[in-house]
Amino acid sequence: MPRTPHAQHARPRPRQGGRANRGTRRTRRTRLPLRYLLPTQLLIAIVAMLLLRGYAHSEFLADHRVRPPAPVDKVPGRILTGGPVLDLRGGQPISHRMPDKTLVLTFDDGPDPEWTPKVLDKLKEHRAHGVFFVTGTMASRYPDLVKRMVDEGHEVGLHTFNHPDLSYQSKRRIDWELAQNQLALQGAAGIRTSLFRPPYSSSAGALDNRTWPITRYIGKRGYITAFFDTDSQDWKRPGVEEIIRRATPKGDNGAVVLMHDSGGDRSQTVRALDRFLPDMAEKGYKFTNLTEALKVPGAHAPVSGFERWKGEAWILAVGGSERAMGVLSLALVVVGSLVVARFGLMLLLSASHARKVRKRSFAWGRCPVTEPVSVLVPAYNERECIENTLRSLVASDHPVEVIVVDDGSSDGTADIVEALRLPGVRVVRQANAGKAAALNKGVRHASYELIVMMDGDTVFEPSTVRELVRPFADPRVGAVAGNAKVGNRDSLIGAWQHIEYVMGFNLDRRMYDVLGCMPTIPGAVGAFRRTALWQAGGMSDETLAEDTDVTMALHRAGWKVVYAENARAWTETPQSLQQLWSQRYRWSYGTMQAIWKHRSALIERGPSGRFGRVGLPLVSLFMVLAPLLAPLIDIFLLYGLVFGPTGKTLLAWGGMLAVQAMCAAYAFRLDRERMTPLISLPLQQVLYRQLMYVVLLQSWITALTGGRLRWQKLRRTGALGAAPTATATPAPGAARAPDAPGNRAGAC
Repeated sequence: MPRTPHAQHARPRPRQGGRANRGTRRTRRTRLPLRYLLPTQLLIAIVAMLLLRGYAHSEFLADHRVRPPAPVDKVPGRILTGGPVLDLRGGQPISHRMPDKTLVLTFDDGPDPEWTPKVLDKLKEHRAHGVFFVTGTMASRYPDLVKRMVDEGHEVGLHTFNHPDLSYQSKRRIDWELAQNQLALQGAAGIRTSLFRPPYSSSAGALDNRTWPITRYIGKRGYITAFFDTDSQDWKRPGVEEIIRRATPKGDNGAVVLMHDSGGDRSQTVRALDRFLPDMAEKGYKFTNLTEALKVPGAHAPVSGFERWKGEAWILAVGGSERAMGVLSLALVVVGSLVVARFGLMLLLSASHARKVRKRSFAWGRCPVTEPVSVLVPAYNERECIENTLRSLVASDHPVEVIVVDDGSSDGTADIVEALRLPGVRVVRQANAGKAAALNKGVRHASYELIVMMDGDTVFEPSTVRELVRPFADPRVGAVAGNAKVGNRDSLIGAWQHIEYVMGFNLDRRMYDVLGCMPTIPGAVGAFRRTALWQAGGMSDETLAEDTDVTMALHRAGWKVVYAENARAWTETPQSLQQLWSQRYRWSYGTMQAIWKHRSALIERGPSGRFGRVGLPLVSLFMVLAPLLAPLIDIFLLYGLVFGPTGKTLLAWGGMLAVQAMCAAYAFRLDRERMTPLISLPLQQVLYRQLMYVVLLQSWITALTGGRLRWQKLRRTGALGAAPTATATPAPGAARAPDAPGNRAGAC
């Protein structure tokens, strides 16, 4: 969410029977481990679903190598010259041919959701039976079709799970392929089968020294291996006439006929069956199951108990992965649309905002704001930063009074402030009560109508206060958001936050300014009209995002909230992942609290209703929903790299990154920032986005489970000295004269 960091903490809950807890971390560990664990578990579940889906679609572990010719001297001659069906279950290989006038139609590679039902319809129409050699992947995905095959009297055989060439596989892999194929049948139809056909096989006469040992091994496992006599070659789609010609045996011979009900367009196969079945029936042929033709016990054996339950659990899991992929794909479309919409709005509206406020003729009002301003600095244990903060304020080119509200610091912050004896700076002390209470107390002690609020770790430029209060020349303006900049951007984490502040936060503020629904006045640099602030109820401690809360309340009260791009403040951001996690967790959870608190604006009239029907949906979409779904882009990137198509996946992801880079470059140009940090943008998108996703997900879980989160004091180093203006070229008009654009007085 577009908020700048501050270093205060809310009123801690008292220990039982004792004094208030001063923010120690010991008492927070009872809840955090579970909330850290749940997002991780959800990520693992999503990845597992995607892997299962890829596995069930044969997108890995398949083997489609072309087998070179091999010798045949180890294959018994009677097998090479025998029939298409081999029974090696008794130890001695037995070759079977089909009786005359008997045809066994076999269909490989299914079931297919489009063509298998049409094949079954034709068989049923012509009262014929056949054998379907199904793959485990297809049977797992379409179990209803397997059940229909069995219910309508057809036989089902194994065609392995992933359709690999078994001559390249170990016995362990072969066992696994068979077991997984059987598992799919158990779950789909409650059966096991004794029929098997190897992938990439043909007639028994094509066996060689490489494939014969595999066939013998599978036979010893209890399977009847079915090759074929006639190959319709329907997979080539040679035409209906050619399919019928190739499928027809010579004379009155019986045959095992190879066809396919999957693997592509099988419309010619369906049309060929519609002619082949009645024509051959008129010639006296019958279409039977394989075991019926051989006059041996049926191939199907029912399963029950644990075996049946295990198969059904597998089918359920595969179905769940299919549905999950559908949901995730839809979510990807949603997040893609949201990302594109947000970038489009940001580019168009931020450009419109920049053109408006940078015109020479632009003015906030008829008279410039020259009255003194009260600057409030709520402080809790800020001894490292407070001197730099105050010295930057007393150097302001606008008249200010500075009120440091010491919120029960235990490190002598208040004493340090008093010892500095800076002109116009005074200290107000209070017992530890939280940032909202400190700010409200500061407002009560303020001498002036216009009030600037900042954090104790922030440094202002000399012109910051003047630029920040300039919009109050418009009497409709109740609050102004400043331009927060990352001061400690030298580290990688700092550079990533710098990109986020410039690209996300400040472009967002320009967009929301134009739309009239600015969601947050940043705690590091914001200004308020005292009348508007009290009308909105003051700073509330009902949420962890008191700045977002009060901003929404101002909108609902009918006040304008605007963005002052030249009111720059330099702030110290977290320098470790743990601190960054804590800060963003509090921000995102506080934003959810604020949205929920002001939800009634959706149905209200007047300014509150306008904000509720424009601002709240935009904030919810762009700050809560879109970031929650954004990692799907990276998840599908990994999925596409692993399972393909790799080229299209990289092109799509690269296109999305290019759009983000374009927006980032434009944002940096608007802020007159150097482009060098954008070198780390791809890495930021891959790693930083995942961290923000888990933080937001954890916030959702906290909200849905009713968990409570309290302020966590971030460790500051005091690295910021004077405002580091040398790192950024001042925007045009940064030090405007009284008659410069935006400050024209007219006739006052």
